Amino acid sequence: MKVNTYTATIYVGLKNRDTGVIHDIGLIEGICQKYCDEIGLCVTVTPTKFIYKDGNEPGAAIGLINYPRFPDEPENIKDKALNLAKLLMIACQQYKVSVLFPDKTEMLSNGRN
Repeated sequence: MKVNTYTATIYVGLKNRDTGVIHDIGLIEGICQKYCDEIGLCVTVTPTKFIYKDGNEPGAAIGLINYPRFPDEPENIKDKALNLAKLLMIACQQYKVSVLFPDKTEMLSNGRN
């Protein structure tokens, strides 16, 4: 089976900036599993490390594709990625989460710096 290619990648950190507590990547995996089970989706979870001015932290890149087993329209995949990103931002206690699409990058914010 063939489908048109469409991808999205969510980048989320694991360090709570208020407390310094670093969450386990299992938190991300559990949220992704529940979300995928609920809506019929397949994602990848890849550990990563963010290195930025005056600091660094562990995190994850969560990948979505137009998977032939669960084919969908680009706009629906985009909505699913943004919804999952919001769930991850809240659970991981992040101020911001980035979501990359083929044509643009969106940054979600919880209203804090």
